[in-house]
Amino acid sequence: MAAAAPPLTPWSPDKKHSDRERWICIYPAYINSKKTRQEGRKLSKEHCVENPTYMEIRDVLAVANLRVGVENKLYSREKSKELVHRGRIRVQLKNDDGTPFNPEYPTRDSILIHLGRMIPQLKSRQGGKGGAEAASSSSTSSAPHKKGKGKRR
Repeated sequence: MAAAAPPLTPWSPDKKHSDRERWICIYPAYINSKKTRQEGRKLSKEHCVENPTYMEIRDVLAVANLRVGVENKLYSREKSKELVHRGRIRVQLKNDDGTPFNPEYPTRDSILIHLGRMIPQLKSRQGGKGGAEAASSSSTSSAPHKKGKGKRR
């Protein structure tokens, strides 16, 4: 976020779709496969991702040519108040005339499904898991073969 966004004003029906107050909100809990529907998941588990972050959501939506804003907000159903769970993404869904901003994503659900499909393909997701597994397997395989000096008497 290079420039600070103007503060949000109270909602009114006179606002245009291009005003940030009219953009849709997306919390990471909406597409978290570890959450239940009661805890805020909006999609079925096959369309969701394990523990997404607001940064991953922002990156995917920016690549999809959507107007995105990030806010330091906490989802009301989130039990943990830690910084890891903070972050709300605002996305412009429609133009001022009511047509979709991006015709590929006309609804909120289409954006959420796109997020569930694209977040696992991020380099941070692919490199992080593969590197961790390789490091743990190499350390465990070399540990049993290693013998220490032992105590000299």
